[in-house]
This record gives sequence, C-alpha cells and structure tokens, in this order.
Amino acid sequence: MSLLEELEWRGLVAQYTNRELLNEAIESKRLRVYIGFDPTAPSLHHGNLVQLILLRHLQDYGNTPVVVVGGATGLIGDPRQSGERKMNEVKVVHGWLENLREQFRKFLEFDESVPNHALMVNNYDWTRDLDVLTFLRDVGKHFRVNNMLAKETVAMRLNSQDGISFTEFSYQILQSYDYLVLHQKYGVNLQCGGNDQWGNLTAGVEFIRKVTGDTVSALTTPIIAKSDGTKFGKSEGGAIWLDPQLMSPFSFYQFWLNIEDTEVVQLLKVFTFIDRSEIEELALLTKEHPERREAQKRLAESVTELVHGKLALTKAQAASEVLFAKADPRALDQETLAAIAQEVRTVPVQIDQPIAQLFADAQLVSSLSDFRRTISSNGLSLNNQTLNSAEDRVNENQLLFGRYMLLKKGKKNYALAKVEK
Repeated sequence: MSLLEELEWRGLVAQYTNRELLNEAIESKRLRVYIGFDPTAPSLHHGNLVQLILLRHLQDYGNTPVVVVGGATGLIGDPRQSGERKMNEVKVVHGWLENLREQFRKFLEFDESVPNHALMVNNYDWTRDLDVLTFLRDVGKHFRVNNMLAKETVAMRLNSQDGISFTEFSYQILQSYDYLVLHQKYGVNLQCGGNDQWGNLTAGVEFIRKVTGDTVSALTTPIIAKSDGTKFGKSEGGAIWLDPQLMSPFSFYQFWLNIEDTEVVQLLKVFTFIDRSEIEELALLTKEHPERREAQKRLAESVTELVHGKLALTKAQAASEVLFAKADPRALDQETLAAIAQEVRTVPVQIDQPIAQLFADAQLVSSLSDFRRTISSNGLSLNNQTLNSAEDRVNENQLLFGRYMLLKKGKKNYALAKVEK
C-alpha cells in the first residue's frame, strides 16, 4: 500500500489535483509540503491537529514538511460564512503566533541533523515589505474576479446583508502568493489544508503555473464530522484546544474517552498512528463488546499522549480512576486535583462543617432526609470511602493536601470541596 492509499484509508484525504504526480512525489521522498496556520486564537485546536498529523505521516515517510505561521494572513483572516472576522491587534496576533510556534515542535521533527527536518517560516517576513503597486501589478493581475466570486464562502457572504470587505476578499491572493514564495525559495510542491480551503489551494496552483510554468499540487483533508453530519469536536466550552491552559489534559482525555461507538473507529484512523491491524481489532471489539469501550480507551490514550505527553496522560488516567472508579484520591498529586477542581462543581468547605451540609451545597442531595436516605443505601462516599453516619463533621484528616475532599453520589455524580485560602 502506498502512503497516499494509507492516507485515504485513514480518511485524511478529500481532494487532490493530480493523483499520479502527487503519488510519485510522495513515493520518491522528494515532496516538500506546506500547511499554513493563522494565529486567530491563542492555541491550536483539534482541527489543526488533523493537519499536523498529515504532515507527520508525510515526514515519517521521508518527505519534508514546511509549517507556515500566518503572521501576515492572521491579521486579515480567511473569509468565513458567519461574517466578518474581528481584527485583532498586531501585538496580540504576534503573541498568539509565538504560542503556536511552541506547539508545532511537539508534533514534527525540527532537528536540523535529520535530512528531512521540518521548516517553520512566517509569511509576515515576505509580505510586510510588499508595496501596493507591486502587489497589484505582479500578483493581482493573475487573478480573475469572476473565479474568486465563485468561491462558496465568498458567494454566501456577497448574498448576505453585510457582504464582504475587500480585506477578506484579498485573502485568497495572499495565500496564493505564499505558495509562490515557498515554491521558489524552498522548493515546496504541495500545499495542504482543510476541504473548505480547496478554492484557495487550487488558486495557488494556477498562480504558480501562470508565473513560472511549473506544475505543483494541492490536497485537502475532510472536515471531520459526525455520522449524522453535525460538526465534530465542540465541547461544552467550545473548541478542543491543544493548550493545557485552555483545556486541561484531564478534560482533553475525557473528551476522547466519551466518543460514541459510531464515531470511534474513524477517529482512531484520523487522529492516531495506530496501525491498520490493531484498528481493525478494536473495531471488532467495539462491535462485539461495546460495553468494554476498548477503542475509546485506546483513542484517548493515544491522542492525549501525542498532545500532552506520557506524564500528563498518566495523571489524566489516574484522575479518571478516582472519579469514575474507587481508586484512592491520595494517589493523585495536588496539580491534578487542582485541574479537576476547574472542571467539576466545587464548593467551599470548613473544618467542623456538617458533611450533610457539604453534600447539599454540592447539589448531590436535596435535603438532610435525602442525605440520610442515600447513606442508608450506601450511595454516598467521601474520598471514595463509603459514608456510614449522617452525623459526621469535616475534620482535617479528611482533607487531601490539607485542602480538598472528593464527594460522590453513586458512580457518576461527583463534586470537590475545597478550603478557600
């Protein structure tokens, strides 16, 4: 199986310009492939992860990835269907850009001792000194407005009440100019992106043909969606961020662990490097023993380790065992407990406070009588130890790290109590 066939099997390919040319370049290990990432937020998210995994597959096979951080294009923003993007301050965009630089290094090999080491460049470097007249004469003349208007997002915006500004309309030209610069300076011969970027990518291919006469390629990845067609990857708080400050490794791990059976096999193909035989085994297990959720566990382990590292994965797994099983919470470290406190209902606690009141504050019981009734059926626990008395009060020995207590009702209802400092 060629790498292109492997990528197709994994669901990482939507469209491409010339299969024979593309396959030949990949197999010869002479492909130089670029993907652009605009700093429109302080972190990468799961959609960007699809692109990085594609680059990783290509690099592992012997090809050279080029990561373009959009210091220039990020100041404008690609047109979107929902309306004009907010113009962020230059210093904000460039601050986000530095965050992204650090995240890229987790996924690709940038060590210059590696023959096909990844490159990272900023399109601001070749755009900032481009004067308007040069841009219009040498770049803009190669683009036909009627073709640009045919782009789906542009057409939708033109028919909306607010229309589209020339600033956003020009994004396609800037992206095509990036491809030309990268082709001429670094020998880049493939640009990749999400399938919603197809019009921009093919515009770049055509622009290079007109300017240089060279034939280059474009490839898009599918927009990952659920089996019912709805958008994949929206948590209650928004995007699935890769920055642990925006989404803790525990919450990140839980997101993947809770994927539906109907989605999990496809996500294993897209978001992991697990080989085909193991994925097929996990697919069979999901079909025959869905209650074991082996595929979800493997998915959560693999993606969390890829994004956050082995130590963070271990802590996330330990926290899950404490919350959803009966593992001793004293096995957790204070950092992990603090992360859990950010994700679950947390209530203040004081020494000598009635434990019944604590459970009521945490909305785990509705009243003292409910508290007594649930205790009698062994339904409440404190730090994963079953409560036996309705009269107990909080004492210092119950506090984890002198500050936390884990409250649970049944298997799935839980909260943290925390001493306020």
